[in-house]
Amino acid sequence: MIIDYKDHGKEPYVINIEDATTKNSNYRTTIWTGEKLQVTVMSIEPGDDIGLEVHHGIDQFIRIEKGTGLCKMGPTENNLNVEETVSDDDAVFVPADMWHNIENIGDEPLKLYTIYAGPDHLEGTVHPTHKDAENDPNEH
Repeated sequence: MIIDYKDHGKEPYVINIEDATTKNSNYRTTIWTGEKLQVTVMSIEPGDDIGLEVHHGIDQFIRIEKGTGLCKMGPTENNLNVEETVSDDDAVFVPADMWHNIENIGDEPLKLYTIYAGPDHLEGTVHPTHKDAENDPNEH
């Protein structure tokens, strides 16, 4: 199956999510955006992170496909009272309005996919690097 890294939202789409995640080299690529759900694949370089963030009114599911990270979550950005090491096949459930971050603490890119319920990024979003994501005026 050929992986087409574009947003296929609002149309039926079948993909091998593990292959799409592990072969992705962009920091973030949005692959499907619907009315109530969005899926992105991410590649986080060693020493980098997803960025401390909160999604108001949006639940989030994160699946680690490859690598090792440190997941931190909490009720405020200064109170991240949950801290767990995550690696291959781990899932992270982030309730709406919960501050969270995942740092790559390994020596290879951390490959993950995330499901937002509802969408968090503009349809078709691609950020080749973390800096691109930080400089995007549409990001939080």
